[in-house]
Amino acid sequence: MTPLPAAPSTVPGPDGNPSFGRFAGAVTRFDWSVLAAPYARSRWWRRFRHKRWHYSALATEQLFCGIAIVDVGWTNTAFAYVFDRTRRAVVAGFSRDGVPGLTARLAAHAGGASSFRFGERRIAMSASALSLRCKGLEIDADLGAPNAPLLLAVGPVRGGAVHATQKSSGLALSGSVRIGTQTYALDGGVASFDYSNGLLARETAWRWASAHSLALGFNLQAGYFGAHENALWLDGQLIGLGAATFDFNDNDPMAPWHVFTDDGLLDLYFTPEGYRREDKNLLVAASRYVQPIGTFSGWVRARVDAPRRAVSRLAGVTEDHASRW
Repeated sequence: MTPLPAAPSTVPGPDGNPSFGRFAGAVTRFDWSVLAAPYARSRWWRRFRHKRWHYSALATEQLFCGIAIVDVGWTNTAFAYVFDRTRRAVVAGFSRDGVPGLTARLAAHAGGASSFRFGERRIAMSASALSLRCKGLEIDADLGAPNAPLLLAVGPVRGGAVHATQKSSGLALSGSVRIGTQTYALDGGVASFDYSNGLLARETAWRWASAHSLALGFNLQAGYFGAHENALWLDGQLIGLGAATFDFNDNDPMAPWHVFTDDGLLDLYFTPEGYRREDKNLLVAASRYVQPIGTFSGWVRARVDAPRRAVSRLAGVTEDHASRW
């Protein structure tokens, strides 16, 4: 196993070079306005192709919560949901499009703070905390410090220019979720976050899988970003993974998934417990999204000659997503 190189402090670097690759560590700034040729784009082009999102996942034995703030350049949106794993149903949440330039504030890097505010719907999230308020739902969550490096992935995008993402390992979780008069404890759970920032194509599609405990976790993607962000966290180590295959029935969100990497380091089966689905058609833009929630079982290993580490009922999500934005 070869450790990933340390992340640069800024992306791009001072010379405008985007520094493609996978790295370990946090970036203090993403600034696509200083990109050098051949990836430089005009300010007007960047205005409509600059896409950023900040997503947090909160998992316990009883609940799974997904919360996201998204800025697509010409507008913004946010969503949150609470999935009750014992009832196998989404029991609370919202999805709301915002007002361009007013309702969403996306952090400039993964360590910063992002927020969304539209009427009674309010979200504030960072790498260490999350607060959500809307009618009938409140979340207050504290996220512990990571026990493994953040993943930084930077790469070119066909039809766009450059994309970058920062993913966390599993983070110790505490706090509470309140739905109406009922309160659920988050203490003892596991959180993770995804901060992504790039200049993407008008048509963008991906499959994604992510799940974490404090000792083991992974992130897999197949689609617009290739294998750039595929990674395994194992006992405090960050390990790059090869290209991922997603074998699933796109007509049945509750059918099992098989996900594996071509380097022989990960082979997992995903059993959905339920799912969140949202399709939008805004004339100039559209999206098709389904995110099953469930558990992964199978095995991972740090290198091809290492013994397999069993994975049993690790809570997480898969996703099938296509956007015209």
